[in-house]
Amino acid sequence: MAFLPDKPYNALPLLPPPPEQWETLAVYRILAEARAAIAELKGRMPVIPNPLMLINTLVLQEAKDSSSIENIFTTSDKLYKAFASTNTQTDPQTKEVLRYRTALYEAWQQLQHQDFAIELLENIYRTIKDTKDGVRDVEVFIGNRFQVVYTPPCCRDLLLEKLNNLLAFIRENDQIDPLVKMAILHYQFEAIHPFTDGNGRAGRVLNVLYLTQAGVLEQPVLYLSQYINAFKADYYRLLQQVTMHGHWEAWIMYMLTAVKETAIETLRKVNAIHDLLKYTVEMVRTNAPDVYSRELIDMLFVQPYCKISFLVDAGIASRNTASKYLNRLVELGLLEKEQMGSESLYLNKKLYELLSNESKLHKI
Repeated sequence: MAFLPDKPYNALPLLPPPPEQWETLAVYRILAEARAAIAELKGRMPVIPNPLMLINTLVLQEAKDSSSIENIFTTSDKLYKAFASTNTQTDPQTKEVLRYRTALYEAWQQLQHQDFAIELLENIYRTIKDTKDGVRDVEVFIGNRFQVVYTPPCCRDLLLEKLNNLLAFIRENDQIDPLVKMAILHYQFEAIHPFTDGNGRAGRVLNVLYLTQAGVLEQPVLYLSQYINAFKADYYRLLQQVTMHGHWEAWIMYMLTAVKETAIETLRKVNAIHDLLKYTVEMVRTNAPDVYSRELIDMLFVQPYCKISFLVDAGIASRNTASKYLNRLVELGLLEKEQMGSESLYLNKKLYELLSNESKLHKI
């Protein structure tokens, strides 16, 4: 049956797509560049001693950018403050972005001891949207009341069939490079559109989780949403071209370029975090040896905002001593103190600026 934008696309082809639609020299050329960039990133990740540093910093930025693709906006400052403080009045948009980070982190933890399953996908969606429903049993459409651009398959039984095919594709087809598989998976998940809302964000969580499960990354820190945001019109246009014309090549090239560019950008951030960490260690060792410990410095990099209870809970210092340590670092100019109600937050400003600064990304 031909594709019609205003009719459920129940004839959405199952995976895998025919090789002749995507196996081209152009795809393999960009694939080689993407693999080189991501291998360099993976090899460099161990210079950051605490994995939570990257997960809490880069993943929160990914959460912010991924949510903004769906017109859910917050600022980096609101996001980091809400993540650190119990006293902030968090707006609904910021809460929703924080739930994206929670969904990604919890699913990554679950995948350490289980495989991808429909329940895992549903849990990602439920966490992002703070809801109890799962795979939809109602018709939805993409567009507005003036123009429908896509009506995904319907309803639940058919969606489960297509999702089970997608999960089988993850487990099988090992002859397809994982980066190409990720691009194919992302299109298919968006085309299935299994939930009433939050499909884009759930799909972008699936991207990075698949890459960690496939061994391409050790941690889920690839920052793909920054690229998609920069070239959003191309993203939606190329998705539609696959649906309407089976143009897989251009779509896969777009996603491989996203991997390459964001791997380069993430590597830059990892190196900058490492350099800033070394600078902070030397600064405190030299100018405040009485408060120096490596555990204290590492705590300043778990996220941009620190507070007394973080040090107490980590067993680094008692409450009074923790207050003394942090205020000493304020005197050194390494932290900035900010009062949030009855709670003091201490901002690692250089880390905040480093994370908020975005480099120029490039198209194919």
